[in-house]
Amino acid sequence: MSQRIEDYALIGDCETAALVGRDGSIDWLCWPAFDSDACFAAILGTRKNGRWQIAPAGDVTTTSRRYLGDTLILETRFETRSGIVALIDFMPPRGKASDVVRLVRGVSGTVKLRMELVIRFGFGIDIPWVRRCKDGSLLAVAGQDMTVLRTPVGTRGEDLTTVAEFEVKAGETVPFVLTYGPSHLDPPEPIDPEIALQETEKFWKDWCSRCTRDGEYHDLIMRSLITLKALTFGPTGGIVAAPTTSLPEKLGGSRNWDYRFCWLRDATFTLLALMNSGYTEEALAWHNWLLRAAAGSPANMQIMYGIWGQRRLLEWEARWLDGYEGAQPVRVGNAAHAQLQLDVYGELIDAFHQSRMARLKLNDEATWALECAVLNHLAEVWDQPDHGIWERRGEPKHYVFSKVMTWVAFDRGIKSAETFGFKAPLLHWRALREAIHRDVCNNGFDAEENAFVESYGSKLLDASVLLVPAVGFLPAEDPRIRGTIAAVEKHLMRDGFVLRHDPREVSEEKQPIEGAFLACTLWLADAYVLSGDLDTAQVLFDRVAALANDVGLLAEEYDSVAGRQTGNFPQALTHIALVNTAHNLSAARQESEKPAMQRSK
Repeated sequence: MSQRIEDYALIGDCETAALVGRDGSIDWLCWPAFDSDACFAAILGTRKNGRWQIAPAGDVTTTSRRYLGDTLILETRFETRSGIVALIDFMPPRGKASDVVRLVRGVSGTVKLRMELVIRFGFGIDIPWVRRCKDGSLLAVAGQDMTVLRTPVGTRGEDLTTVAEFEVKAGETVPFVLTYGPSHLDPPEPIDPEIALQETEKFWKDWCSRCTRDGEYHDLIMRSLITLKALTFGPTGGIVAAPTTSLPEKLGGSRNWDYRFCWLRDATFTLLALMNSGYTEEALAWHNWLLRAAAGSPANMQIMYGIWGQRRLLEWEARWLDGYEGAQPVRVGNAAHAQLQLDVYGELIDAFHQSRMARLKLNDEATWALECAVLNHLAEVWDQPDHGIWERRGEPKHYVFSKVMTWVAFDRGIKSAETFGFKAPLLHWRALREAIHRDVCNNGFDAEENAFVESYGSKLLDASVLLVPAVGFLPAEDPRIRGTIAAVEKHLMRDGFVLRHDPREVSEEKQPIEGAFLACTLWLADAYVLSGDLDTAQVLFDRVAALANDVGLLAEEYDSVAGRQTGNFPQALTHIALVNTAHNLSAARQESEKPAMQRSK
């Protein structure tokens, strides 16, 4: 049976990532890239679907774990009656090949351990052919995929599994290195695991030293930034929403989606988190990925793309996998890539504007040409119904947030043209900006509820309306914004967290269709910051921060009844929102502490 989602930790090499359980088992790894087939898929099935466990053979009295400082090197410490052993797991930054390194270090006494390696390519179904090479390494091959296991420990085959029993005394280290390579090439060259450890530690410490943020919550924010870096596909700069697929939004439910792709909806949030933390190189790489991915006809622009910028993310079901705790189906690919979501146009233009304002070194000619083409297209389609930010799979509607973001698109286009002197049809864009604003206020605001609602004519709410003041559509002190916040508190709050969908939509029992959405909870905190209620914002921020697991990681959602994290893990949008809310709180407190005369300037 799978462990709780929050019982996993992340390791990665900035091209793919693995989840390591508290029991020393790697239960998820897609190789060689985030969007490749998984070779360890136990988290969505059983051990027979692939895993790699190293753990004491006897009873464990205590288990603890941590990252080694500001790195992505994980140490899991097992205490037994006979001694203590530390398992150090990491993936060196990608060189000629991709490696998973596991070092077993004796801390005290003598500990007997067992290693169990179950390789199943093709999302847990393809059993490889395994043979021992002359140098003692084990070669596993199936189709295009190959792995090589190198260790001084003697191994044997047992029920289509590679196993080993060994003993570690205090001061000893036993290495295991598993390396991926294409099966048509020679096996990758071996690496020195101790040198790889030193180089990996240096890589992360050097990267973290560039952070310009400090002060309260530094460790939590730094862990979020490291996680964001780990979810970045190094060759292109694209950032995946999560390294997993089909971890359920509701335990036992069917809202299970593949998040191993890059969403345009996260564009501005991602840029702000990176730029406000000093990571301009990563911000520029993300900007350039956006520019390449969105290139082409604006009519064909998608809400998400593959890590290389691929457009066809065809969705299918891996029916041989039982699903996380039985949650079916297990989906690979994401059919939502073909939906019309008008908000992405605003998020793209806003991201480009924010990049300019931050003085990133852009190719302004190419970027502005794309923006003009996008806005020309948006002028023709902004008043169409769409599927909204949450990718609803029913009939399209006139979603309020989608319309607000079309206003953002023209607003940022106008501001870029005015600030940087670009040629643009400003009179036309200003007229459209005004028309969209009037349309939203007339049709998206419910006077009886005194709130902006999910879609035109609806009485239901949607947590995305919390972003209306954040994007500048209306000021936070506007009575309509204050009314919207109050309505969210009334209808979307559960146990101190924010749901993204209105539970009144589902049934008379008003039961949520999923856990509380952690990014939306932080958006409410941001709305409090804008309205000047810093103390309430702080309480909400602290509440979300307290949900991070023992190594600082957060999933997409939280089931307050079960007291468990849910959804894909770790979730980039959650960590991005955490960084941005921390920045907003810090900036607001610094502003509030200035003398009144200084603030007025």
